Amino acid sequence: MEWRNEEFDLGGGNALAFFWFPDAPDPVPGVSAPVTVPGIGDWTSAVGSMNHVAFNVPQEKFLEYRDKLKAKGVRVSPILDHDDSILGVARELHPGVFVRSFYFQDPDGILLEFACWRRVMGQPDDVRHEPKTAADRVGVRV
Repeated sequence: MEWRNEEFDLGGGNALAFFWFPDAPDPVPGVSAPVTVPGIGDWTSAVGSMNHVAFNVPQEKFLEYRDKLKAKGVRVSPILDHDDSILGVARELHPGVFVRSFYFQDPDGILLEFACWRRVMGQPDDVRHEPKTAADRVGVRV
């Protein structure tokens, strides 16, 4: 079987690898990957699939990167200001916003996020919900 991969250095000894298999099935947007970006449409994906990859970008470059993508014709989401509110997203930027982000898709439909963190995370109260798995879905038997 012929296949190729591209690996990208993420720093700190981490890498992101993409594989290309010529006989692989077509992607199924809405199942194996989101259909579109948050703020524009449905961005759910199936349990066990990768929803998106987030990249930490400097605050001072955040808007510049968004503008560059838009200038190249890439569809980007609205800026989402994540906070500790019930919705998890603020209507406007305020001191409680802990990360600003926007989303876009690469040419293969992979959902990507550029995020700039506004506070250091890692405190016990930073996670306000219990992690979930497929077993937590209603009516799912394990």
